[in-house]
Amino acid sequence: MLSAQISTMDDNRVIFQGGDTPFGRSTAFDGIVGQSNLLKGVLEEVRLVAPTDSTVLILGETGTGKELIARAIHASSKRSARPFIRVNCAAIPPSLIASELFGHEKGAFTGALQRRLGRFEAANHGTIFLDEIGELPMETQIALLRVIQEREFERVGSSQPISVDVRIIAATNRDLKAAVTAGTFRQDMFYRLNVFPIQMPSLRERADDIPLLVDYLIERYARKAGKKVSSIRKGTIEMLRAYEWPGNVRELQNVIERAVILCADETLSVSETWLNRMTPRLPSFTAPLVATLADREREVIEAALADSQGRISGPSGAAAKLGIPRQTLDSKIANLQISKTRFKP
Repeated sequence: MLSAQISTMDDNRVIFQGGDTPFGRSTAFDGIVGQSNLLKGVLEEVRLVAPTDSTVLILGETGTGKELIARAIHASSKRSARPFIRVNCAAIPPSLIASELFGHEKGAFTGALQRRLGRFEAANHGTIFLDEIGELPMETQIALLRVIQEREFERVGSSQPISVDVRIIAATNRDLKAAVTAGTFRQDMFYRLNVFPIQMPSLRERADDIPLLVDYLIERYARKAGKKVSSIRKGTIEMLRAYEWPGNVRELQNVIERAVILCADETLSVSETWLNRMTPRLPSFTAPLVATLADREREVIEAALADSQGRISGPSGAAAKLGIPRQTLDSKIANLQISKTRFKP
């Protein structure tokens, strides 16, 4: 593995010389790499909350490592030998979310040919990680609130309550307080989840960790590709530290993996053309979508559609820009009779 001791060579390379403490082992949790004060603060919070059964809400931009933190909490808890069940709330169609979370009985709906256990039952005595919790439809939030409060639920198609012993960890890249103001996220749900919030710093806020992350990722992807990388092109680390990283650690992973694949010798090189140097343009609206006059609502939605070139879903879609679920925006667009196609390039 490369290490922190750096020496400059005349041939435009930087050689990483072996040290006693390798990068990538600078934290106590697998896959979480860094020594910045911000990351150390997060890990201290993990150490404090992990032994408890308290609900945790992990906040932060996409790609900052929220799932890694959730897994670290579970691994350091008394439930570590029990299941860790991850649910991506944004990836499940609204009509199937209740069945996925709580299960269903045979014949509960068309296609329900047999009884199916939900994610909460699968996580019994363990931990359930509700990723992208801000995407849950309002009716599912009501059912989930009961689970959080009473630790019991009913399968779809049944009236028999089922008790579970589950630790809940939720995560979102949304501003839930704004979503509460917008009426798309229940206030009581927010307070139930916000017992122990952990704010994940963006990569640009902890740029000092980039050399450590680069070292860790080079070793990871070089081993995977069966290659040996012993040096990195001079100026590369400075270039990577100067970049804003809108995709955070996930974007850095992609850049380093690509560089390792293209590496023809033992010197790694990253092309500046791979990094989008354009500063993201802020949308013309700054307030969340709220129940207001129809004309103002139409204006805000159309501004978001124009900014996203007609896209509704996804991290750069209009729903994400407005801070509301995709299905809510689709409903408002239909009610206001807005044509999405005229905003597409």
